[in-house]
Amino acid sequence: MAANGPNLECRMYEARYPEVDMAVMIQVKSMADSGAYVSLLEYNNIEGMILFSELSRRRIRSISSLIKVGRIEPVMVLRVDKEKGYIDLSKRRVSEEDIQGCEERFNKSKLVHSIMRHVAETMMIDLEDLYIHIGWPLYRKYGHAFEAFKLIVNDPDTILDSLTREVKEVGPDGQEVTKVVPAISDEVKDSLVKNIRRRMTPQPLKIRADIEMKCFQFDGVLHIKEAMRKAEAAGNKDCPVKIKLVAPPAYVLNTQTLDKEQGITILNKAIDACKEEIERHKGKLTVKEAARAVSEREDKLLAEQMAKLGRENEEISGDEGSEEEEDTGMGEIDLDNTGTGIAD
Repeated sequence: MAANGPNLECRMYEARYPEVDMAVMIQVKSMADSGAYVSLLEYNNIEGMILFSELSRRRIRSISSLIKVGRIEPVMVLRVDKEKGYIDLSKRRVSEEDIQGCEERFNKSKLVHSIMRHVAETMMIDLEDLYIHIGWPLYRKYGHAFEAFKLIVNDPDTILDSLTREVKEVGPDGQEVTKVVPAISDEVKDSLVKNIRRRMTPQPLKIRADIEMKCFQFDGVLHIKEAMRKAEAAGNKDCPVKIKLVAPPAYVLNTQTLDKEQGITILNKAIDACKEEIERHKGKLTVKEAARAVSEREDKLLAEQMAKLGRENEEISGDEGSEEEEDTGMGEIDLDNTGTGIAD
């Protein structure tokens, strides 16, 4: 450990250099006459080079359209000279499959590295020491430390207590002896588990579907209410379904779940139940946007849209007595209120 503090620089993997024909994540640092100098992000930013001839299989009309300083992307390793530290890379030889695999691995490794670095900084230990005793053994045992970290969320002792290291001590007789001790102290272990749980505890996904629903029968609003009840009944304890009116005839179905595929399946069943019920009364349901996971931003935009429509409805509420009022069989739907609430 350095006198001024721990060394927080370290590669993500045990191997100091990548293997030939391996896809790696790089960041472009500068341009030269013959190619681009890049940093290998997974290998503590060691330098590599992409020759311009390795940028594309097609004729190059504009270098700047193919590679830019600051860009992060996967490339293929062509040659590695470990003695001189030269690494030649190619952009044109990396396939879509290679890109997908590299991005998935890098995202996992980046999260592991972030957790490890934070623990090393907090506990004032060298990051490489933490990798030697924890990170790289978990990579060897589980294929990727990320998979071990997922298990640590619920069962830290089983995973971490199996890791040990050897220390040499001088015995009572003056002879040096080797002892096997836990890989890390209880304090470092507690910090690691705390950070893993904070960063990796699964968060519920929000799943949403957008539909339009109409029914022009005399009791159209009642039929729509019943169709909404059928939709919500399709949910379960782990994946409850809610349906809300945006503005006639637009509705949204929502659920939250840890399992994306389950959430989409449940919402599709809810839509089918809703559609079957409304069509029984000669109504119509159209799926405008299929069930999908939505971001916090999309959720916020929907809430803002519904709030805006609510304010607009309040502004025109004085028109309720209009002689030209027309019944459409749709309106402000409140499942807890059996009134028809028909509006324009």
